[in-house]
Amino acid sequence: MTLAAKAARGAGAPPAQAAAFGRAAVCHLAARRPTGPMTAALNELPGGPILDLPLDFAALAASQPVSRNVGGKADPDLIRSYAEACPYAVNLTQRGAGLTATCDPGLRAPRMSAARIDLPDDLARILTELAARILVPESAASRSSGAGAGLSDND
Repeated sequence: MTLAAKAARGAGAPPAQAAAFGRAAVCHLAARRPTGPMTAALNELPGGPILDLPLDFAALAASQPVSRNVGGKADPDLIRSYAEACPYAVNLTQRGAGLTATCDPGLRAPRMSAARIDLPDDLARILTELAARILVPESAASRSSGAGAGLSDND
């Protein structure tokens, strides 16, 4: 979850949307869904489903009891992963080419459990490379500007 959230931050997502992507990534991998939609969503930043889906589900929770289309052109598997990552119960139904969601913010979402989540090597490489973008390079200038432990280590 943390690696996926850091990767989204490194690709340009705001902190809240990056955290939502991290939670959805866990659901996505636990359900053994294809990883292509996750990679595609990261490649669409600073736009796309990583920004849009958390806003869609927040608007859905605020507009109860209305059902609404969610995800726009986002991959249905990725939409399902975001729905499963919500703290409240979300019901998705296929309507034409899109998915319609209904939620009950007063009802807790059922928690899925996975014995083990395997992170494919190609996805791990992509997430690690993107996450590295949020790190400050190690240099005297960065340390003097406050990065790391600074110039004095007094613990």
